[in-house]
Amino acid sequence: MSAKDKQLAQKIVELIGGKENVNDAWHCQTRLRFKLVDESKAETEKIKELAGVINVLSKGGVYQIVIGPNVADVFEELEPLLDLNQGSEQKEKTNIGAKIIDFVSGVFQPIIPALSGAGMVKAVLALFVVFKAVNVESATYQLLNMLGDTIFYFLPVFLAFTEARKLKCNQIIAAAVATVLVNPTWLSFVTAGKPVNLFNVIPFHLVNYAYSVIPIILIVFVQSYIEHFLNKLIPKAVELVFVPMLTLLIMGILALSVLGPIGDILGGYLSQFFTYLSVNASWAPALLVGGLLPVMVMFGLHNGIAPLGVMQMATKGYDSIFGPGCVVSNMCSATAALVVALRTRDQKLGFSSSITAYMGITKPALYGINLPKRYPLIAAMIGGAFGGLYAGLTHTHRFATGSSGLPAVLLYIGDNTLRYLINILIAMAIGVVITAVLTYLLSLKYETNDKKKVQVATEPQVVYAEISSPVKGELLPLSQSDDEAFASQAMGKGFVVKPSEGKVYAPVDGKVVSLFSTKHAIGILGDNGAEILIHIGIDTVDLKGKYFTAHVKQGQKVTKGQLLIEFDRSKITASGYNDEIMVIITNTNSYQNVELLDSATVTDLNKPILQLMA
Repeated sequence: MSAKDKQLAQKIVELIGGKENVNDAWHCQTRLRFKLVDESKAETEKIKELAGVINVLSKGGVYQIVIGPNVADVFEELEPLLDLNQGSEQKEKTNIGAKIIDFVSGVFQPIIPALSGAGMVKAVLALFVVFKAVNVESATYQLLNMLGDTIFYFLPVFLAFTEARKLKCNQIIAAAVATVLVNPTWLSFVTAGKPVNLFNVIPFHLVNYAYSVIPIILIVFVQSYIEHFLNKLIPKAVELVFVPMLTLLIMGILALSVLGPIGDILGGYLSQFFTYLSVNASWAPALLVGGLLPVMVMFGLHNGIAPLGVMQMATKGYDSIFGPGCVVSNMCSATAALVVALRTRDQKLGFSSSITAYMGITKPALYGINLPKRYPLIAAMIGGAFGGLYAGLTHTHRFATGSSGLPAVLLYIGDNTLRYLINILIAMAIGVVITAVLTYLLSLKYETNDKKKVQVATEPQVVYAEISSPVKGELLPLSQSDDEAFASQAMGKGFVVKPSEGKVYAPVDGKVVSLFSTKHAIGILGDNGAEILIHIGIDTVDLKGKYFTAHVKQGQKVTKGQLLIEFDRSKITASGYNDEIMVIITNTNSYQNVELLDSATVTDLNKPILQLMA
C-alpha cells in the first residue's frame, strides 16, 4: 500500500458516484468489481484517465475497474471508504435497461448456433435454386428446406427452454407447454376455423403459433411465477407429481386462451413496426448498426438489438434490422486492423485479429488494435456507417440468421434472385474502401514514430527468458481471449489456453507471490525475472473458490512442472463460466519484445511457448 493507492481509491469512490451509489464491492486478481445503485452516475471516461487504471468495463450488471496486479492494495484503501451495510433505507436500483438486455441476451444467444446452422442450409439451398441445380417442386428441395426450416417453425419450443433456464423454472415443462402451441391437433382446429371452447366456457382463440416469438416469451414469464408459487404451496412429498401436472394444466389453458392471443397481438404490432421501418426508414437500422456496432459491443448493447433481427425473420421472413449493418461493420473493423498491421509494428496481432474479424469475430481486433489506437476505430465506424447506409437504401436483407463474417454473404441469397447478395457485397466494398483510406490517412498523423520503431525492431535482440504453458490444451494469442480486458493486452502480453484438463503447473522456476483466496488466479515471480499471472476462467472469482484446489501457498518456492492448482472443468462450465486460462507477463514493459512461439495444441509442458527479448 502507498499514498498513491489511497489517492486512487479516493478518486475512484468519488467518480463512481460516492459510497451512496455502491451496493457491493469486491475484487479479483486484476480488477475492482462494483454493484452500483445507478451506473449512469459513474464518470467512466474520467476513471479511465486516472493513473493506475487500465480500463473500465461493465458486464452483467457488474461495473469493473481494471487495475492490474496491485488491485488488492487499492481495494484495501478503498474498502474503508465504502459503507456496504447501508440498511433497509438503501434499496438496490438495478438498471432496468441492463436487466432487459441481460434477459433478451440470455433467451436468444443459446439458440444462435442452431439458427446459424439452419440459416446456412437455407442459404446453400437458395444458391442451388438460383443456379437451377434443384427444382423447387422436387423432394430434394422439400427435404433440404425442411432441414433448414424446422428450427424456425418450432422456435417457440427452443425459446421456451432457454427462457425457462434464464428464469430458473422447469425447462422441460416450459418446452412441453410450447409444444402445445404447435401440436398438430391444435393446428387442425386453427385450420378448421370453428370456435373452440373448453367445457363450453373458456374460449380458445384460433392462432397459428408456428414461427412465433412474443407469445411464448410472455407465457414462460408467467409460468415462472406460477411454478414458484406451486412449489411453495404444495407439500414436498407430493410436489413431484402435482406441480408438473398443475403447471401444464394452468399454463396450457392460459396459453391458448389469454397469453398466447395477447402475445400474438403484440407480435402483430411488432410486425407493423418492421413494415413501417422497411417502407419509411429502411436506411436507419443498417446505418446505425453499421456505424455504431463497435460501441454497442463495448457496452453489450448488441445483445439487445440482435434478437430484433430474429424476431423480424420470424414475422417477415427476413432480417434487415441487424444483419446487414453488422456484417458491414465487421468487415470495416477487420480492414482497420489489417491496415494498422501493414503500417506499424503490430503486425502479428493485427494480421491474426483481422483474419478472425473477417470471419465475424471482431473482439480481438476491437480490443487489441482498434480501441487502444482510437483512430482505426473511428475509421471503421465511419466506413461502417456509409456501407450500412447503402445497404439500407437498397433494402438489403438476409434470409437466414447466421454469422456476420465473409461466409455470411450466402445468407443474402433468396427470393430466387442474387440482387440482395450483390447489394451486400457493394455495401461491404463501400465500407472497406472508406475504412482503409481513412485508417491509412489517420495513421500518417498518429503513427509518426514508425520509422524509428522499425529501426529498433531490426536491431539484434537477445532472448532473456522463455515461458512454458502451465496447462495442456489449445493455444491461442492473447488477443483472442474472450475477456476483453485481457485481450486488449493492457495488463501485459501473453497467451490463452483452452484447457483439455483441469491441472495448472508452474511454467517456470520461481516463487508464488500471490494466490487469490478464490484460487482462480495465481502470480509467479520467475527466477528469470518474469512476473507471470495465471488466470483460470472468466469471472470465476464469483465461484468463491468452489471447484478449485490449491496445492501451493503464497510465498512458496516452486519448480517448473510442479502442480499449482486443480480445477473441475466440467462443473465450472456447467455453472455457465468460460474456463479458458490466460497467462500474462505483467512486467511486459521490462522487455523489448514478447513473442508467442507457437499457436497449436499444447501437449508438452516443457516446450517454450513464450519468448521474452531483452
